[in-house]
Amino acid sequence: MKILISDAFDPALPEKLARFGEVFTDKDRLPEADVVLVRSKTKCTKEYIDGATNLKLIIRGGVGIDNIDSEYARQKGVAVHNTASASSIAVAECAMALMIAIPANVIPGHISMKQRDWQKKALKRTELYRKTVGFLGIGRIATETAKRAAAFGMKVIAYDKYVDESDHAEMVTFDELLSRSDFISMHLPLTKETDGMINKESMGRMKDGVIIVNTGRGKCVNEVDMAAALASGKVRAYGTDVWYSDPPNWDECPLIDAPNCTMTPHIGASTKENLLRIGDVIEEIVEEYVKEGKL
Repeated sequence: MKILISDAFDPALPEKLARFGEVFTDKDRLPEADVVLVRSKTKCTKEYIDGATNLKLIIRGGVGIDNIDSEYARQKGVAVHNTASASSIAVAECAMALMIAIPANVIPGHISMKQRDWQKKALKRTELYRKTVGFLGIGRIATETAKRAAAFGMKVIAYDKYVDESDHAEMVTFDELLSRSDFISMHLPLTKETDGMINKESMGRMKDGVIIVNTGRGKCVNEVDMAAALASGKVRAYGTDVWYSDPPNWDECPLIDAPNCTMTPHIGASTKENLLRIGDVIEEIVEEYVKEGKL
């Protein structure tokens, strides 16, 4: 068996997988690979899959698989897996970090101190306690985030087209979530339905001064409409770890210079612990395929 590690994973992963066969990172050897491991950078398009003539399995180290043409892969007899269970804690902590830092004015406070500017009176905080946080999507990551939000004394509600009940959130309609939430935490996959879901129209139905945090997919938010909502104050603040592309187009992305936008460079899943968990899950998947005689 030949395994191509196409993106950045934990350095110990090649040694873990060596018992299954040859492990390499040379992308020019794609046609030889039986298994390809990707994260966000590698795009497994039709052309990519057609170029991997021996390919049997693609494993995405992470949650979403929108960088993989999974339907075409299956047509070609190539299985597609992700490591959804591994990343929940890391991304949930990232979402909470943004949710805490924004109303606490942590970043403006830090910047003003570095500039020797004492902003004690100007920078006012608001609390999470007794605020309502609405979760768009209530899968693994959102559930872990909801647990943490509840620990801060927040009222937790959620909308998910595919989930009727949750032990950690009151399930509501999309309209209810928009109108009731003081905070909105986004955990949506990118689909035709969710593409641009947060836009001028949907933000118009939100509370004035809502805070939105997105650790799901960048394209679920219309960036032009979000920048306008931030400028007008309709949205008090937007915290995002996700973008239309990695990195964003610096000259064209309207959020880069938008007011009250807290940004991180898609690092939600990039913890040392999570990379180790991802490696463990990948090893389990490969081992299962070997046991079943599929590799």
